[in-house]
Amino acid sequence: MAFTALDVKKLREQTGCGMMDCKKALTESDGDFDKAVEYLREKGLAAAAKKAGRIAAEGMVYAAADVANKVGVVIEVNAETDFVAKNDSFQTFVKEVADVVMAQNPADVEALMACKLGEQTVEAALQEKILVIGENIKIRRFARFEGVCSAYVHGGGTHGVLVQFDTDDATAAKAEFTAFGKDIAMQIAAANPGYLCEAEVPASVIEKEKEILLAQISNDPKLAGKPEPVKVKMVEGKIGKFYKENCLVDQAYVKEPDISVSKYVENTAKELGTDIEIVKFVRFEKGEGLEKRADDFAAEVASMMK
Repeated sequence: MAFTALDVKKLREQTGCGMMDCKKALTESDGDFDKAVEYLREKGLAAAAKKAGRIAAEGMVYAAADVANKVGVVIEVNAETDFVAKNDSFQTFVKEVADVVMAQNPADVEALMACKLGEQTVEAALQEKILVIGENIKIRRFARFEGVCSAYVHGGGTHGVLVQFDTDDATAAKAEFTAFGKDIAMQIAAANPGYLCEAEVPASVIEKEKEILLAQISNDPKLAGKPEPVKVKMVEGKIGKFYKENCLVDQAYVKEPDISVSKYVENTAKELGTDIEIVKFVRFEKGEGLEKRADDFAAEVASMMK
């Protein structure tokens, strides 16, 4: 069956594949358009498998809260380059997957892959996206909270924060609470607390911190000679500073450093005539803990030109 340049163009528009790939697909399929699409999908899946070993540490973090349905999501999807992260198609895919998490509540990433995204599974949609974009793409992680939530995305997707609050629905619907929730989420993005409050810090972490602080004092020529009870008291004082730096409610509020976050929560609750409590939060930073691409982009281009 013969095919024309218009057939190649149509196939390219539908699949997002290169012109030569589309021409080859139509040739291999004797001009049958549906078989050509199938051919490209099969080749695309094979290409995706090859790309799976490549480092994907770029991409984006996205967070969203559905006030009406009282649910929030934060998700990280990685790609190989920052260029792809800025691609509208990639960003739309990330948001669509976040919507799936919000609506279908999968237990983990493996379960998410089997969820429906339109007429196909998330896994199938991901493979198609790899085919079209031409990079390894991975859905790395997500968190989902049920309840009154606030979400914040920083820097176009470098950081994402999701916070859950305990308050009444009437308060959650107020514009003042929306602004407050965003402030708390931005605080978490900026100050990166490890814990919500002192009670959440494991005893083992505090003991290790005390050991380090005591060793620092003992190695300081000006402090080493002080009596042990004095050293212990100094350590306790420094542990107080540790809490203020690492526990969200004890941190200095970024917008008003003279008060703590807990005081800001208290003040807002009083202004709104209600009770507000921060229940939990999660903060994702794009690519944290992942190996980064070490290759030089200029060298990569140069190698392609040879």
